[in-house]
Amino acid sequence: MKLGFLGLGHMGSRMAANLVRAGHDVTVFNRSPGRSGSLIALGAHEAKTIADACRGEAVITMLADDTAASDIVLAHDGLIASLPKGAIHISMSSISVALSEHLAQTHAHAGQRYVAAPVFGRPDMAASATLFIVTAGDPGTVDACRPLFNALGQKTLSIGTQPWAANLVKLSGNFLQAAAIEALGEAIALIGKAGIDRRAYVELLTSTVFNLPSYKTYGGLIAQDKFEPAAFAAPLGYKDIRLALAAAESLRVPMPLASLLRDRFLRLLAQGGDNLDWAAIGGLATQDAGDGR
Repeated sequence: MKLGFLGLGHMGSRMAANLVRAGHDVTVFNRSPGRSGSLIALGAHEAKTIADACRGEAVITMLADDTAASDIVLAHDGLIASLPKGAIHISMSSISVALSEHLAQTHAHAGQRYVAAPVFGRPDMAASATLFIVTAGDPGTVDACRPLFNALGQKTLSIGTQPWAANLVKLSGNFLQAAAIEALGEAIALIGKAGIDRRAYVELLTSTVFNLPSYKTYGGLIAQDKFEPAAFAAPLGYKDIRLALAAAESLRVPMPLASLLRDRFLRLLAQGGDNLDWAAIGGLATQDAGDGR
């Protein structure tokens, strides 16, 4: 398939590479220069403008937040202004429900097709094409995108016909992961202060009753106080919790634990944690316990 790929961060660059390796004709664009070299060497084409990346059957966006997505998609010379009628925008970014709804309406008005397909997985999973992809949109359009999804992930799950539904599922999933990080942090702080080996504790838990990828990944990071380099930076985690709370407010769903997590992220960022992995909120409990590590 001939397509464009916009957004070459930690996730996007690895995803674009897998599309090239799968034989797709990929043109890449990134607002900050200097990130496309390895992709060009692999066989991708470089776009000088957004319009140059929108000349195929589809375009994928993998952008940091609502601001970046709006700047790329809704600008007067942006994606919607450049994409041909009938072409597909596949938004794989973690964006708000409200923006996803707006994009769906704007694409429909322009005669274009829109699918939301956010992903679960860290950069190592993006590199190995083992992401989990949640899709929502017109079933025929989703089916047309399956060759792309197959090149990017180990499993694709459809959640409905309204694109915003996939974004809400993604935000709720990140809320659950952040809740697990906080719970792990508190438990590890408790046993650590008692003098029990933190790494042995995590190994015990994750090989028995909590044999889960998230517990293994984040438990290990918290036990080692290893929050750099960031695979998923703390500001992005903070963003996703705020977006989950915004969706909850619009639906009148109380989420007291999400409110606590927002404050934990805000504390981490207030202490200068912008460059840390979001798992660093799990280290705050150790600080609270006065365990000087």
